[in-house]
Amino acid sequence: MGKSRLVQEFCDRSGLPYVVFQATRGRNPVAERADFTSTLSTSALPGAELIAGLQAGDWSQALRSLAIALPDDAPSIAVIDEVPWLVERDVEFEGALQTIWDRHLSAKPVLLILVGSDLSVMESLQSSGRPFFGRAAKMTVRPLHLADVQAMTGTDAADAVDALLITGGFPEIVQSWRPGMSRTEFLRDAASNPLSPLLVAGELSLLGEFPEASHSRGVLEAVGAGERTFSSVAAQTGGAGAMPSGTLSPLLNTLLSKQVLAADLPLSAKADSKNKRYRVADPYLRFWLAFLQRGIPLIERGRGDLALERIERSWTTWRGRAVEPIIRESLLRLLPDERWPQTEAVGGWWNRQNNPELDLVGADREPVASAVHFVGSIKWLESQQFSGRDYQAMARDVLAVPGTDLDTPLVAVSRCGVEDGLPLAAQWGPDDLVRAWQ
Repeated sequence: MGKSRLVQEFCDRSGLPYVVFQATRGRNPVAERADFTSTLSTSALPGAELIAGLQAGDWSQALRSLAIALPDDAPSIAVIDEVPWLVERDVEFEGALQTIWDRHLSAKPVLLILVGSDLSVMESLQSSGRPFFGRAAKMTVRPLHLADVQAMTGTDAADAVDALLITGGFPEIVQSWRPGMSRTEFLRDAASNPLSPLLVAGELSLLGEFPEASHSRGVLEAVGAGERTFSSVAAQTGGAGAMPSGTLSPLLNTLLSKQVLAADLPLSAKADSKNKRYRVADPYLRFWLAFLQRGIPLIERGRGDLALERIERSWTTWRGRAVEPIIRESLLRLLPDERWPQTEAVGGWWNRQNNPELDLVGADREPVASAVHFVGSIKWLESQQFSGRDYQAMARDVLAVPGTDLDTPLVAVSRCGVEDGLPLAAQWGPDDLVRAWQ
């Protein structure tokens, strides 16, 4: 989410001497170390000339050259970008980094910044038993949030939610949304240019994670196409027959650990680990997989109009499901409040048949609550309010949720407001969702 640009801006604004080295995926370790020392020798670090022409036989020597180039008596910054690619290609890198840090770098006034896109690898670098454990603080660069997206796109709150679902808060894509553009105007503009950030960023993201066609990519695409359960993903990705459980389970676990996928469990007072539902964690990638991946060939031959028609046909249905995680996360930022001072979890509830399926469950904890505080419904349509019929359906189904009773409060979230006179304990709309992030 713009980590490299963010670090570069930080270095430029600091006014300090710095060096930025970016690794290359799949590169030979010998060539990588040679490029590292070359980058050091041409940097603005005070001791850069001392290592000109140095040949590093291993990472210990290469990182020791960094210690030589850094000043002893003034602050400086050293950035190593795409660290997971270094770890992937050279197993000695981690241990060498720990040794040189402890013996040389930690005694200097240097800020060492290690950057990587693979969350599972970056987090494992700091796990117990790994060489660099306990030696770094962690910062996860998140996408722009809902209030940021509204400020940059100049839209109202309801349209800002649409913008977030389409762009995912990815800075480069949000920047291409000119202030005041409607959703259809933005999509039409993007569909007229095969090189628009909206189209290109998805493929680049996937190539970064999955450089070749793989089972993992197939599983991700199945979930992106709308398959949510283990059995449906297995059927979609298995070819002639369903993919075996022993093959699919580790693939799903890998995607979950990388935080490419997310998994939701029904929230109630009863444990239910069998009804797990999978989704693509990033809204933009979810949109790209659902609509743009198949639309790119059309756009490249000048038929962006057909790609837009596909989006419009399925937009309302797709958005109704895609908006749920954003709404739950936003409500969790508004809660606890005076009405529900103990509410620290917001999820949904469903059974194996998804009948009934309740969009919102507020509780004291997850995944198994000791107390359910409210149950609710989401109606996110262009021009229809949350109606009496919607209320009656929710009231009829509420007792299916373990931990509820006839006195459990009912709530609603609606894009277009709520019909007057409904006995709801609370209601929220687009402005409330944006306010949660301000």
